Amino acid sequence: MAESVPVCCPECRREHTYTPPVYQCDCGAPVVLPLRPDVPPTQVHHRTWDDSWVEVGCSACGTSVQWPQPELGCGCGTLLRLPVAPYAEHGGAGAPGPTAPEAQDASRVPPASTSGTAGRTSEATATGALEECAGKRPSRTRPSFQPVTIRTAQDARTAAAQYLRWLGFDAVRVTEKRAASGVDLRGGGIVAHVDPSTDPTGFGDVETLWLNGLNEEAGTACFSLAGYTREARMRADSLGVALFVLDLTGMPQAVNDPADDLIRSVC
Repeated sequence: MAESVPVCCPECRREHTYTPPVYQCDCGAPVVLPLRPDVPPTQVHHRTWDDSWVEVGCSACGTSVQWPQPELGCGCGTLLRLPVAPYAEHGGAGAPGPTAPEAQDASRVPPASTSGTAGRTSEATATGALEECAGKRPSRTRPSFQPVTIRTAQDARTAAAQYLRWLGFDAVRVTEKRAASGVDLRGGGIVAHVDPSTDPTGFGDVETLWLNGLNEEAGTACFSLAGYTREARMRADSLGVALFVLDLTGMPQAVNDPADDLIRSVC
């Protein structure tokens, strides 16, 4: 099982606890990314696809595969990339464990229960809030969220749509073409914007999304791969727009109070 490591945000000095995601090799064995707690995390100012993947080998079969680079979104808006031991250094080390009866498909979707998570001080994470709600309503069991590994912009929209459906929003659909309104997802009581670019989402996108939600009398949620500018976060907090950061495993993380409130409202 993956062990949690302490992470300190270099921007605000906030302390987090991060558990690396556990992936599944094609042979069925679990693979844990070997984090280096002795090396400080780096801030992601501009995301590139090449830098977003890391080579890690399977200890069971020796196969070397590229997996999403571990990342953590701090509550201050900083996106951190966590260092992983080079493949030659860790020798293809993966997490020992029993072989799964069936390997997952080629998309290598990681189990949601073992995905990387980060604790925000005095704030409930998306997963924590959902688990709390599930405990209050045992008669209504929510299946585990199965994220979609993100390699393309369409994958990002699909991952966000799947998450909203999992939260309980009905008839969430992905727009076929990027609309001028900036709304990429629509569902019962929700409109959402998905920013798959390598630059932080700006306040203009947040304001546009809020106006669309106001016009359609729906809640609003924004998903970003590269995080948000400080102005965007402040504007979202004042307008009540829920902000989520997507990592490349397709697992969203709430980064502001409206996002936590949105999660609780549908639990």
